[in-house]
Amino acid sequence: MGRKRNNPLLENVEIKKIAAEGKSIAYLDEKVLFVPNTVPGDMVDVQVTRKRKSFLEGFVVKTHRLSDWRIPAFCTHFGTCGGCKWQNLPYQKQLECKQQEVTDNLQRIGKVELPDIRPIIGSAQTRNYRNKLEFTFSTKRFLTREEIEQEGVIRHLPALGFHAPGLFDKVVDIHTCYLQGEPSNQIRNFIREYALENGLAFMDIRNLQGFLRTLIIRTASTGEVMVILSFYREERTEREKLLEAIGNAFPQITSLMYVINEKPNDTITDQEICLYRGRDHILEEMEGLRFKIGPKSFYQTNSGQALHLYRQARELAGLTGKETVYDLYTGTGTIANFVASQAARVIGIEYVPEAIEDAKANSLLNGIGNTRFFAGDMKEVLNKSFVAEHGRPDVIITDPPRAGMHPDVVAAILQAAPERIVYVSCNSATQARDISLLNGQYKVITVQPVDMFPHTHHVENIALLHKC
Repeated sequence: MGRKRNNPLLENVEIKKIAAEGKSIAYLDEKVLFVPNTVPGDMVDVQVTRKRKSFLEGFVVKTHRLSDWRIPAFCTHFGTCGGCKWQNLPYQKQLECKQQEVTDNLQRIGKVELPDIRPIIGSAQTRNYRNKLEFTFSTKRFLTREEIEQEGVIRHLPALGFHAPGLFDKVVDIHTCYLQGEPSNQIRNFIREYALENGLAFMDIRNLQGFLRTLIIRTASTGEVMVILSFYREERTEREKLLEAIGNAFPQITSLMYVINEKPNDTITDQEICLYRGRDHILEEMEGLRFKIGPKSFYQTNSGQALHLYRQARELAGLTGKETVYDLYTGTGTIANFVASQAARVIGIEYVPEAIEDAKANSLLNGIGNTRFFAGDMKEVLNKSFVAEHGRPDVIITDPPRAGMHPDVVAAILQAAPERIVYVSCNSATQARDISLLNGQYKVITVQPVDMFPHTHHVENIALLHKC
């Protein structure tokens, strides 16, 4: 934990503003200083860890004054885990910061004429709101600066929790997480204790050794639970004993699954996921519709706020029952099926074949007959011949990943020339970039932020664009 000698210690620094990624900002002459775990109004001493021409980064070594904004964090892992960086901010302040972030990004990056931005829709549930969490097994528990600076031998105990910020091989051992409701904590803690008591090897990702790799827990608003354990190698006897113990301890688990992942990385979307007990899916429910969620399915991770998000998207689409709607990046067809009753037909496109099969199954499950789904690379599928075959869209709803839309997809949308575009985004910066590419042919009519992730800096945003 050494630091470069030329990195200064800055004293009596006043934090002025919330920045991106959960950090805050102080201003030093012509440079910006980014400091995590601080709140505007804090007066602190900062040890600089990174120096660039226009900005500095550092961490707090001493606090002289706490901001009036600041509130106590409710999680003991706050400041170490890195998952809920805004627990020290009142929720109303969080919403104000997110509203401002959307405004700043659309104005600074989009550089387009904007209407008045609607007030952000906050989450009624600010704890236990997530329906999916992924935990990592590691031989190397993350150690705090205080632990490292203590005298004596440091023991690298096994850990089951979240990766420490910026470190691929260190894991913060999590005992209670307030992001997901029970039985999430109970299941994780049971598995950790079983593994330690029975000498099961945790993963050493740096040296690619070990047995237990990752744990995914999905919970649905219907009360159904899915557990997926990832193993680095097959040890059938130990694997079955562990899975049997989990199933017996938690009979409420709807779907108990496992995967043998021998790759260097933890991604399992390209792996065969095997069913050990129960069903190979769980069911979510939204506005009377049921959605089949498999181990590889994408579903909005805040079920309650997803309903508000989709209702807003449907309202802004202005459907009368006569429209052809294209749903780009449709995933498991959640939005497509949600708006289908108010459209003539809905065409969903998604690059993950398994997700498209789920989308078709979800239409069948709900007796929806006016949807069609296609798998493939968006920029290759959405072309002139596809539009000619399936009809020009009156409305395009697009919900891309954080990276936003490929320029070729934007060009294809411009070629298709829908009357309205409803752009749902989890990254207002890339959304603003894409909107700037649509500018000239489309005008932003409505902007509606939605908070899907309380206590984090992430914010969802919907923009309605009309053809000029």
